[in-house]
Amino acid sequence: MNNYHYIVAGLPVLSHDWNPGEHTPESIRAEILEQCSEKDRKTIGMLEKGFVDENLTEDFYRQALASRNRFVRDYFRFDLNVRNAKVRYLNEALGRDPKKDVIVLTEDDSRDEFEEVSKLDAVLHGKDILERERGIDDLMWDKIDEMTTYDYFDIEAILGFLAKLHIVERWYILDEKTGREMFRKLVDEVRGTFKGVRFDA
Repeated sequence: MNNYHYIVAGLPVLSHDWNPGEHTPESIRAEILEQCSEKDRKTIGMLEKGFVDENLTEDFYRQALASRNRFVRDYFRFDLNVRNAKVRYLNEALGRDPKKDVIVLTEDDSRDEFEEVSKLDAVLHGKDILERERGIDDLMWDKIDEMTTYDYFDIEAILGFLAKLHIVERWYILDEKTGREMFRKLVDEVRGTFKGVRFDA
């Protein structure tokens, strides 16, 4: 059994004027990894690999979608759907072949058929670049919530936290105020989910 209770309890305490300081996303990820089993570290490694742009190849997605871990499979299926939709949108805007640079693994990947496609389409057609990015990340955040609805003391809950942490990290770079707000929301969410755990350390 892993130390999932202790992982959550060890998250940084955030104040109103929170600043990463010593508790950067990188250090938090390292602390989580230290408390996980070798098996869980490998699963986390697969997730983390998908946050490096040059890794997002057809081979990577095939490997991710064949993972034994449900969260990894579902997350990267949604990630692929979103990325393909973004590529199609850009192709349309630039007057290019709509299939250019789209990653197709199955017959379904050749079409924009997934539950959130209408919401994503509305976001992509927004005029403000930052609002578009925030809208896409909000969709990802909500999808992570959906995928981990019934996950509490398990690796899926940790994977969901780490996926959200990457969203927070990106926004802290783009907009410090938004990043702080999202990090506070993330920690509050997780601490509210893990009932019965003391967080007064």
